[in-house]
Amino acid sequence: MGWNYFLQWIVTIPFSLVSAAMTIEYWNKDINSAVWVSIFFVVICAINIFGVKGYGYGESMFSVIKVIAIIGFCILAVILIAGGGNQGYIGGANWHPPFVNGFKGTCNTLVNAGFSFAGTELVALAAAESPNPRRAMKKAIKQVFWRIAIFYLLTIILLCFLVRYDDPNLIGNSSSSASPFVVAISNGGIKVLPSIFNVVILLAVLSVANASVFASYKPLVALGECGYGPKFLTYVDKKGRPMISILICLAFGLIGFIGASKNQETVFIWLLSLSGLACIFIWFSISLAQVRVNYACKVQGISRDNMPFKSFGGDYGAYFCMFLNVLILLAQFYIALYPIGAEPLQVSTFFQAYLAAPIVLVMYIGHKIWTRNWSLYIKAEDMDVTTGRVVVDTELLAQEEFEAAEAWKAKPLYHRIFHTWC
Repeated sequence: MGWNYFLQWIVTIPFSLVSAAMTIEYWNKDINSAVWVSIFFVVICAINIFGVKGYGYGESMFSVIKVIAIIGFCILAVILIAGGGNQGYIGGANWHPPFVNGFKGTCNTLVNAGFSFAGTELVALAAAESPNPRRAMKKAIKQVFWRIAIFYLLTIILLCFLVRYDDPNLIGNSSSSASPFVVAISNGGIKVLPSIFNVVILLAVLSVANASVFASYKPLVALGECGYGPKFLTYVDKKGRPMISILICLAFGLIGFIGASKNQETVFIWLLSLSGLACIFIWFSISLAQVRVNYACKVQGISRDNMPFKSFGGDYGAYFCMFLNVLILLAQFYIALYPIGAEPLQVSTFFQAYLAAPIVLVMYIGHKIWTRNWSLYIKAEDMDVTTGRVVVDTELLAQEEFEAAEAWKAKPLYHRIFHTWC
């Protein structure tokens, strides 16, 4: 799964560059997309050549802009839905028909929706770079919840009120190249603001490319350290940057130049099919790993009370996550066999929808050949759950936790409520 995780994010780099070039076409379609891919590629290289520090500064800048833009859009969306635009009162008019393409239509959206959630696990990678991971992890996980609830789910719901699924101005319809955000604002009759928001969309896409480089070279270094990849991947320069792994990941961005062809939307779909379904396999493996590690700790007599963070749902949440991932994989397999608006059992449409599955299978077999270990699983008592853990004084840690709990009780009620959720 390490190589599959690397593949998921390494493919997202050219995917994001192609997406950025398509976003630019909202203003100008005459300039070759290769020009924009080149510019964005240089920007991403310049940010990530500084390693984790460059990634952190870049994401901080992108995040501030995105948060301000999303909050502003949510306020504007409520006004437009209530009749503040030139369309008058909209209400739930765009929610009809409510079940487009029936069961197939629902199945067809699941992988794309899952791809949009991909990246929430990056908090675990980034937390390791913080001065105090025990505290940083707890706070970051809470922020992920609100990021999903407000900046994703709420925004999508508001967009569904404002933009019909078959709006001719959306990307993918005829020759249009506008995101739903831009279409919603344009349909409201607001001038200039659509272009401003398209800049925000462009920065958001570049943010994905920036995060993709970070999420690619981190597992690449880990694979080298674990013996599942060449040792040169672990090289770190004097400034603490895994430069070889960073350069390898950046080199994959050159695939984005394929998007300069006239079939850039086809390239877009193929890259999405590979990365989108891969994240479903990844989240299934993460959930399975959580269950297995918890069981191994129980068998080996390791207390979970010393862990810096324990998920709210525990193993039940992990099992539920695995169940949902299996449902998505089955639904996508159904769509791959019987796609919407196409003849069933076509090779091209099947692999566009299910390309990641055979790749995962090939990687699994390759791993077995590489390690020459054909056992299906590792026994709980033999699992290594201690390597890489920071050795701490458990008594001192317990004392610190006790003091923190006492200080917490002394805080005002509003402070405790806020920091419980945020």
